[in-house]
Amino acid sequence: MNSFRHLNWSIIGAWIVLAIIGLIAIYSGTKGPVSEFLPNYIQNNFAKQVIFVCLSIALVFSFQIISPRSYVQLSYVFYGIGLILMVLTMFFATEINGAKSWIRIGGFNLQASELMKIATILATAQYLTSRRDITTENIRYAIIAVLMILVPTIFILLQNDTGTAIIFLSLIPVMLFWSGLPYGVSIYIVSPAIILYLTVFDWKYGAIATIVISILIFIIQKRVWLTVASILTGIMTVVGVNLALTKVLQPHQISRIIAFTNPSYDPTGAGWNVMQAKTAIGSGGLLGKGFLEGTQTQLKFLPAQWTDFISCVVGEEFGFVGLSLLVLTFLFLFMKLLRMAGNHKHPFAQLVTVSVTAVYFIHFVINIGSATALLPVIGIPLPFVSYGGSAFLTNSLMLAICLNMDYHKREFSIYR
Repeated sequence: MNSFRHLNWSIIGAWIVLAIIGLIAIYSGTKGPVSEFLPNYIQNNFAKQVIFVCLSIALVFSFQIISPRSYVQLSYVFYGIGLILMVLTMFFATEINGAKSWIRIGGFNLQASELMKIATILATAQYLTSRRDITTENIRYAIIAVLMILVPTIFILLQNDTGTAIIFLSLIPVMLFWSGLPYGVSIYIVSPAIILYLTVFDWKYGAIATIVISILIFIIQKRVWLTVASILTGIMTVVGVNLALTKVLQPHQISRIIAFTNPSYDPTGAGWNVMQAKTAIGSGGLLGKGFLEGTQTQLKFLPAQWTDFISCVVGEEFGFVGLSLLVLTFLFLFMKLLRMAGNHKHPFAQLVTVSVTAVYFIHFVINIGSATALLPVIGIPLPFVSYGGSAFLTNSLMLAICLNMDYHKREFSIYR
């Protein structure tokens, strides 16, 4: 066995820095002066997070003694166990913030969908890398892979956890593209999300995006049927969004969407969260107000300041400098993980590492985007920073698997 000095310590360092930033922000958001406004179980979040951080550190290093072949050989077993946990969650879950996603175990809540992320990535990666490259003529492998991701996604939607479902769906274009899906088809898969986002602001933006994307797909792929499908999909998306805004959605739902495009439309209602988040970040200035000195944080104006809006705590109390450190640490982590994937010779290790990076990245974009009004408030935590034992443990285990495959890459590169 190699010495631990051959581990990728730059990635481990970034992980630890993010965990420390998270602990500082969670302490400020739950144990500072704001604690007098919070129930006891929220005040205990910091102590619980410390426990999970310590447990994760032990697990990350313990995982390095495991042979990377185990992930390949047991991937379908993990997937099956994950589905069983998802089914059990449907019957025995505890409801938190409207989502029935947690199974109560002692004094902690286990979120089965978090563990299912690992199982889905491993099983789908094993399936895709054991097949030939996906092409437009040989797309049945892609369809099966999509179904492998959609099955747990359906369970998650039934648990009323839209945020986690979005993370699972985001794996589809990433894993298929890395497995050889043509560029044009990959663009087509993600096009509805782009068109939907722009249509929320104005249907003309959605129409322009439809035309531009369809032309781009034709230039790249030169497939008439795919171009026509892109145009029809774009039209249906634009029409569907406008019908939803005028005929389908309830008034309070429409208010939330309008508040996303214009938070000042309803500053005390649907736009409250975003207004308070922007106020917190903006008031931090260059260096921040100081630890435990943020008024938005300590007077509990910030919603979910230990989870979804934890970046606002960092921005208010540590300013532009603190928030920049947070963002740059994430970008450094993404860069190192992608470089790690590129150095692998085994396709399974490449696909797993890229998929894990994608999960972190989508979490990062949606969380920061929600806090800065660039995206609607969906309710997705910031990896390694937001409070949440299941999430921190799962994200750490995914990182441990990536580190393990890199640590044993010479042995793993010759295994097929």
